[in-house]
Amino acid sequence: MHMIQNRRTFVAGLAAGAAGVVGRSTPSWAEPLPETATVRLPVFYKISDCQLPEYISTELLRAEGFTDIQFVASGTGPDSPDWLAHGELDFDWPFLPAAIRSIDSGAPIKVLAGMHSGCLELIADNSIHSVLQLKGKRVGIDITNGTPRELLIIIHWVANPDLSSLELLAEGKIDAFLGIPPLPQEARERKLGHVILKTSIDHPWSQYYCCMLTSTVDYMSRYPVATKRVLRALLKAVDLCVSDPERVARLAVERGFASRYDYALQAMGDVRYDTWRDYDAEDSMRFYALRMQETKAISMSPQEVLDRGTDWRFLNELKREMKT
Repeated sequence: MHMIQNRRTFVAGLAAGAAGVVGRSTPSWAEPLPETATVRLPVFYKISDCQLPEYISTELLRAEGFTDIQFVASGTGPDSPDWLAHGELDFDWPFLPAAIRSIDSGAPIKVLAGMHSGCLELIADNSIHSVLQLKGKRVGIDITNGTPRELLIIIHWVANPDLSSLELLAEGKIDAFLGIPPLPQEARERKLGHVILKTSIDHPWSQYYCCMLTSTVDYMSRYPVATKRVLRALLKAVDLCVSDPERVARLAVERGFASRYDYALQAMGDVRYDTWRDYDAEDSMRFYALRMQETKAISMSPQEVLDRGTDWRFLNELKREMKT
């Protein structure tokens, strides 16, 4: 059993650990102060362990000059990309197709950086052994707007507000479910079904970011220094998931942002948090936008999506500064 450290020692260690994992970078005190001390980030009513870096970033954001750090739990619309589009968030951490859908609909947002890859797993009943066998079958999802339905269009999606996809699979009411941590980890513990697609290792999905940081045009335009500082804090938090996953898992549980320590720790081993420096953010955008255009999920071309909905300035600066 892991013991929770003294909180003051823990927080000091978190900041020190962050400095260690990012290597040399421009000190935040050498830059102008952020134009605002406020930042609003999403937190979900259903715990999502793949967003642990965001949930444990509070001290890192404070070190960047933010004193009013708000976690928003609901807004206008069913999912966080809607809240961002309505100006109820300053930053979002969505699955990329959800951000692309918002860009296509005209939302004033920009994708800034890839945060991680490989958080999705397709878990099926033991009688199903391939994605092709899902044609005409029932596949569970938990959030209809942000879920990656564009991955698979030959199946019948099932969303139930009263039962999780895991319970629906256990009761035989669906044939498979597409889930993010901690659902796959719980399914393995309960020996429910088996994995037929894992985006962290299966091509082509493993070659692209699944979740990317997004902000509003208004926040970026008014607060460019703050935007860069938020991104830097969150990228440091991503690095901590690689360098010290046990510490991140403990902090997430302590703050109520993770369901269980063991699930959170497993999630950090399953999700690829080590890709933000290496993968091509623009390539990921183009890949998903093309898939969505082919399935008529969006009307824009991939290049139009890139031109209207991306800004890599801050990421490029931080890649130069945060060298390992």
